Amino acid sequence: MKAVLFGSIGTLIETSDIQRKSFNHAFKREGLNWYWSRKTYSKLLKKSGGIRRIEDFARQNSENVNAKKIWKNKTDIFNKTIISNSMSARKGVLKIFKYAKKNNIEIGLVSSTSKKNISTIFKALNGQISRDEFSFIGNKNLVSKPKPNPDIYFKALEIMNLDKKDCLAIEDSEESAKSAINAGIQCIAFPGIYHSDEVFESCKLKLNKLDISIFK
Repeated sequence: MKAVLFGSIGTLIETSDIQRKSFNHAFKREGLNWYWSRKTYSKLLKKSGGIRRIEDFARQNSENVNAKKIWKNKTDIFNKTIISNSMSARKGVLKIFKYAKKNNIEIGLVSSTSKKNISTIFKALNGQISRDEFSFIGNKNLVSKPKPNPDIYFKALEIMNLDKKDCLAIEDSEESAKSAINAGIQCIAFPGIYHSDEVFESCKLKLNKLDISIFK
């Protein structure tokens, strides 16, 4: 094993409910009578991409909205909330980093979220995880096709100069896991709170806590 590829910021830190609340706050700012409950948000997360979720919800409710503007407001709210709160890395994540460094295993963050969200996560995890520990950090500007398309993983393999057989991906949702699997990379399911009921049929393992046994 030459590299472990964390597939999203959600594999490093649990942000799902903060995201949901940030969306609801953004809807209020826009004057929309929308509210995403935990149940609603869980269903919407079956598709990746915040703008897509807003657009889908608007279509379902026969409304026309500026999805990009709402998403931008949500991102600003989310970032301010994360920075103002003390956050910890998810269970077992720091063990994986320690093991990887000790055994010369490269680490990648194969995310397709915004650069701003990624910067915020590193601020929140200051003293736990730093940018310098990653050989690759993805973002939505690097590819035109979002997950579950494999393009962001192909970009990571290209930049890190790796073969797909030498990598192990970690993803927090079934939709995102398809991206790694479609790229021919073995994937560990590490579901977030809104994805714990998903099957992750094509993943090697499904864990609620990471452990160095994933490398064996």
